[in-house]
Amino acid sequence: MMSLPSSLLHDSITLVHGIEVGHYSDPRRPTGCSVVIARDGAVGGVDVRGAAPGTRETDLLDPASLVNVVHAVLLSGGSAWGLDAACGVMRWLEECSIGLGVGNAPGQCVPIVPAAVLFDLHVGDARIRPDADAGYAACKAASAQTPMQGNVGAGAGAVVGKLFGMARAMKGGIGTAAVSVGGVTVGALIAVNALGDVVDPASGTPIAGALDGDRKMLCNTVSALLAGEAPLLGLSGTNTTIGVIATDAPLSKAQAKRLAGAGHDGLARAVRPVHTMSDGDTLFALATGKAHACDFNLLCTMAGEAVVRACVNAVRAARALAVGDLHLLCAADFGARL
Repeated sequence: MMSLPSSLLHDSITLVHGIEVGHYSDPRRPTGCSVVIARDGAVGGVDVRGAAPGTRETDLLDPASLVNVVHAVLLSGGSAWGLDAACGVMRWLEECSIGLGVGNAPGQCVPIVPAAVLFDLHVGDARIRPDADAGYAACKAASAQTPMQGNVGAGAGAVVGKLFGMARAMKGGIGTAAVSVGGVTVGALIAVNALGDVVDPASGTPIAGALDGDRKMLCNTVSALLAGEAPLLGLSGTNTTIGVIATDAPLSKAQAKRLAGAGHDGLARAVRPVHTMSDGDTLFALATGKAHACDFNLLCTMAGEAVVRACVNAVRAARALAVGDLHLLCAADFGARL
C-alpha cells in the first residue's frame, strides 16, 4: 500500500472544524467513556457491522427518519451498562442549551446523542462501569485540542487478540487520526477492543493481538486459525470496535451513512478478523458542513485512511496493564511505538 504524502496526514479528529473530544477514565478500574461533540449540530449516520452491538439512537440516524442533526456521539466501555453515560452527555448539553428545539421557552431542547459501547468487563471489577456522571465529566473535559490516545476514555479497558483467551490477549486502546485534502478534513476516533489482531495495513503483520503460548511473540490470529488452531469459544459480544468518523464537508444523511460504511473498509484493513459474531463493530459519521463540498468518492477514501491510522495509533499508544491476575502486554513491548 502506498503511503500518503506526509503533508496530507494530520493527527486528530479535532482538526475537523466544529468537532470537540473529551475523555473520562474511571480511576477505580480500567474503564471510561469518550464523547465527540458538535456544538452547532452535525448531520449523522451510522453503520453497524458486528453481530453483537450495543447501541442507542441508531434508528434515528436512518436517512428515512425525521431528525437531521446530531449534537454528540458517545463511545463507552462497560458493555450495555455503559449506555447510561449518554444521559450525562444529554444533561451537559442541555445545560449548555445545545439540542433540538422543542418549544419556545429557554432550555426546552432535546440533545440528540447516539451511542455505542464495547465490552471491557473482564478487566477489573465488572461492577464499576461508566454512568451518567462519567458522560457528564467527559463533556466537561471536551475541547478542540488533540485528545489523548491509548489507555484513556473508552479505550481504558480495551483489549485485542482475544480469540485464544484473555491470557494471550494484549492491550487495546483508543486512537485518532485525520486526513486533509484541498481544505476538507476527514478524521476518526476509534476505540479498538477487537476479538482479532490489529495489523500493519501495508504488510498485514500484527502490531498487537493474540500472543503465542509462551507470550513471547504475536502468533497472527488469522494464520493460526487457518492452520487449524481451535479458538477458545466464550460469551459472544465480549469485544467490539467502535468509533466516530467526522468531516467538515456538507453531507446528506444518506451520504453520512455511506461515509460510515466506508470507514468499515478501513477497519477491515486494520483489524483481522473483523466484524465477527463476537464483535459489535459500529462506526458513526458526522458532517459539520463547515467546509466546502468535496467529491464523495474522495471523502470515502479519506475516511478509510483515517480509520486505519486511528486503529494503529490506538494500539501503538496503549501501554501495558496489570489488573489482578491479568497481565496485558502492549504493542510498545514489541517495538511498535508512536
